[in-house]
Amino acid sequence: MAEKIQKFMNDSPAIRWAALILIALMMFFGYMFVDVMSPLQALVEQQRGWTPSVFGTYASAEYILNVCGFLILAGIILDKMGVRFTGTLSASMMFVGACIKYIGISDWFQTTAFCNWLGTWWTAMPGSAKMAALGFMIFGCGCEMAGTTVSKAIAKWFKGKEMAMAMGIEMAIARVGVFAIFSISPFIANKLGSVAAPVGFCTVLLLIGLINFIIFTFMDSKFDKELVAAGIKSEDSSEDEFQVKDLKQILTSLNFWVVAILCVLYYSAIFPFQRYGANMLQCNLNGLSAETAANIFRWFPIGAAVLTPFLGRYLDTKGKGATMLIWGAVLLIVCHLVFAFALPATGSRFLAYATIVILGVSFSLVPAALWPSVPKIIDEKVLGSAYCLIFWVQNIGLCFVPLLIGSVLDSSNANNPEVIAAKAAGAEFIPYNYTVPLIIFACFGVAALVIALYLKALDAKRKLGLEEPNIKPSADEA
Repeated sequence: MAEKIQKFMNDSPAIRWAALILIALMMFFGYMFVDVMSPLQALVEQQRGWTPSVFGTYASAEYILNVCGFLILAGIILDKMGVRFTGTLSASMMFVGACIKYIGISDWFQTTAFCNWLGTWWTAMPGSAKMAALGFMIFGCGCEMAGTTVSKAIAKWFKGKEMAMAMGIEMAIARVGVFAIFSISPFIANKLGSVAAPVGFCTVLLLIGLINFIIFTFMDSKFDKELVAAGIKSEDSSEDEFQVKDLKQILTSLNFWVVAILCVLYYSAIFPFQRYGANMLQCNLNGLSAETAANIFRWFPIGAAVLTPFLGRYLDTKGKGATMLIWGAVLLIVCHLVFAFALPATGSRFLAYATIVILGVSFSLVPAALWPSVPKIIDEKVLGSAYCLIFWVQNIGLCFVPLLIGSVLDSSNANNPEVIAAKAAGAEFIPYNYTVPLIIFACFGVAALVIALYLKALDAKRKLGLEEPNIKPSADEA
């Protein structure tokens, strides 16, 4: 019996957790790059002339190609080619996209004829924003593909083991990346006097992440050979058994669509908010510096990072996944309403800190329960495509919501006397009123709550197992 237990690489806790760390670091650096410019909105408006609408368009660029169908293709690639090929491809795309974005935002690029031409071509956006958006599009394709690849890799390495806890730890490590960059980015930009410096720093980190994943591919290849040798996996019928027609199994599933819609509604109130969160704190707390506002907002992902592994462990042993989704949506609604009304009225930094941390609790409840639930409702053969399709639906919201928020922020402040006076004076800080955008975020939370309640009812009716623990007792224990 002991010999059988130690037969595979993933039966060794040290090896499977080492594999997790390698792929989680890739996502850690990826999440840092996603938000490297989020705490610099006011600075980039000053140095590069990006208005809130331009900043919103740039933020949406991360998701445009994914929405246009790349994520569907990514799911097919993942299920046909496996985690090693797809992960290496996605990490490479992240690095290449980051390099292009760095060129676009760099100081020297602003003086080139190409940058000037970009500023006049197609639509009224600075050339730096268009080049940065192009790089962000390529990076976004790689980042979203990497996210689904990591989820499938964890499902493979932790099948029958601490899957939810492993996914929780991976997400926690990624969230720490957001915490780190909200501190590091303003610091580097202020020290070196350029918004390009933190972008370059994170680009180097993405290269390190690519190297980490390549190391993981050697481990995964050996693991596959062990499975083939044991007869658990056929060398001729691995991931390439997947057929495009198998997508019908996913697309005709009500369970899938409920989870996907819940995902897009919830994350539409989280990730676009991160783009504007630091600037919102500056405006609602009487013109804090960008660095101080970022230092407050950085605690948002820390709440998620600390709690998500513990919630994953609870989900593994006790269950209650659908209930977690409901409470996560409730906390999301409360936090955005506090930001919209209570924070401007009180100007309290303590309230800002407390609300940020509570929002982090919400951000731990939902992902900790959501992603480990997908393998319960989708066949493993099409699991990669299922994750990618969920990400595709999610990316539709993440693409258009930043555009919506940037446009609403501009239009709702068009007649704001303080904003008009600050722009006329050429002030470094523009005191926008964020009430309307925050109400929109709260409305997404209300819709997510309704879907979460429906999912719990559906789970009770169809016995999906969302409220049941992931770790089942062995035959001996039973």
